[in-house]
Amino acid sequence: MTSPAPQPPTSSGPPGPSSPHGSGAGRLFARGSWGEASRIADVLRAETTGGVLLIVAAVVALTWANTPWSDAYARLRDLTVGPHALHLDLTLGQWAADGLLAIFFFVAGLELKREFVAGDLRDARRAALPVAAAVGGMVVPALLFTLVNVLDLGSGDGDLRGWAIPTATDIAFAVAVLAVISTHLPSGLRTFLLTLAVVDDLLAITIIAVFYTAELQLLWLAAALVPLAAFGVLVQRRIYRGWLLVPLALLTWGLVHASGVHATVAGVLLAFTVPVLRRDRADDRPGLAEHLEHVVRPLSAGVAVPLFAFFAAGVTVGGWSGLVDSWRDPVALGIVVGLVVGKTVGIAGSTWLLATFTRADLDDELSWIDVVGMAMLAGIGFTVSLLIGELAFGTGSLRDEHVKVGVLTGSLIAAGLASVVLRLRNRTYRRLCELEGVDDDGDGVPDVYQARSAG
Repeated sequence: MTSPAPQPPTSSGPPGPSSPHGSGAGRLFARGSWGEASRIADVLRAETTGGVLLIVAAVVALTWANTPWSDAYARLRDLTVGPHALHLDLTLGQWAADGLLAIFFFVAGLELKREFVAGDLRDARRAALPVAAAVGGMVVPALLFTLVNVLDLGSGDGDLRGWAIPTATDIAFAVAVLAVISTHLPSGLRTFLLTLAVVDDLLAITIIAVFYTAELQLLWLAAALVPLAAFGVLVQRRIYRGWLLVPLALLTWGLVHASGVHATVAGVLLAFTVPVLRRDRADDRPGLAEHLEHVVRPLSAGVAVPLFAFFAAGVTVGGWSGLVDSWRDPVALGIVVGLVVGKTVGIAGSTWLLATFTRADLDDELSWIDVVGMAMLAGIGFTVSLLIGELAFGTGSLRDEHVKVGVLTGSLIAAGLASVVLRLRNRTYRRLCELEGVDDDGDGVPDVYQARSAG
């Protein structure tokens, strides 16, 4: 069992300024505490590995689906396994979307609860920025997608069912891009990107539950509350034996699936029952939420998300002409515009509005080009975007194939543009990272995190 990470000196007061120049609570993207920054760095390292696996899985699926052996890929994806009870006779692709992604959303739910209960974002003023940016980063892409399809740009009939597809951000993919381009992103932006993506995931799963539930079976949904409540009672009593919790989690998932609500919602509901703080506040060991996140995150990042990407990204393009035909579909075009333009405008715009109409200022070590680069990076929408596409148009349909082309194209363009902008800032990022690492007094905490008390 690994020992806990070094803890910063405790303080009875709220977080202070991020620099001698001003208050961290009143500055956008201000540096948080050393303990929070360390935890975020650990999370991002795990997501980097998962992101690389995700990219590899997507490339393998896309390549396989465009070879003479594409039929074998389709047969594997559409292979039905499982009992008919609770409607669990699903294809492997459906198992990946409904089952494996529930693990992904369980981790996202744990992370979200930890951020707002024990993280730096328990401060309402700090939480306002990523929440506002996440909302702006979902509303604007949805509006642009709707506009493209209402105006019927491209060739073909527009379809508004996919309005939510370009609203999601894939944190694993985004962090993997950062690792590839070797960018030393400032800690404030790293924390913001992670929190933005987590809030984005919560909003996305809410959209899925509300707008993409075709038929609601209230009896099954009510039945799901029983194992969910039992799970909650056990974890609140700090009983976390796997042989008790796993069957209850699986039963909750199965009943939610049978209710007609997308089964990934069960993952978030289960996560929200897990306590974050230890009963003994003097005990500095990880709480149950952190423990479960530590146990489950490798399964999510290393297995669940890559396998979903493998079964979801395998679109048969049909050569250059097929690719062009996909791009001319208003749905695919709306997705590309939403991810590339909508995410950038929505996130950067809402951040600017917050800075303009409140007393919040951009942190001294950052510039607005950093915000734009991060907003572009958030335009990488993959996992949840593909999931919503399947729910909107049906797995294997022609429109679903065009959705995949649109998501892949938009994500690649967003990644390319973000890489250019962040590369231009690479020298500044490196200087900031070196500053953060200075520890002249040898207490294990970088001096830049202690500078706040000097003001």
